[in-house]
Amino acid sequence: MKTIKAMSIAAVAALSMMSAASIAKSVTVRSLTKDGTEAKIAAQAQQQSAQYKIIEASNGNVVHMTAELYK
Repeated sequence: MKTIKAMSIAAVAALSMMSAASIAKSVTVRSLTKDGTEAKIAAQAQQQSAQYKIIEASNGNVVHMTAELYK
C-alpha cells in the first residue's frame, strides 16, 4: 500500500511539473523602440498560437523586454 501511494505521489508531481512547463514559455527580445520590441513578442506569440504577458521591460540604447507566452 505504501509503495502504491509513493508511486502515485511521484506520478502526480511529474505530471504537474510537465504541465506547468508546457503552459508558459519565457521569451526575451530587443529592438530600438518599445513598439518594435512588443511587435517582435506579438509575432512570436502568434507563430505559437499563444497569448503573451510582458513581465519585464527596460531601455537604454535599446529596449529589452521579457514576456511569458501561454496558451
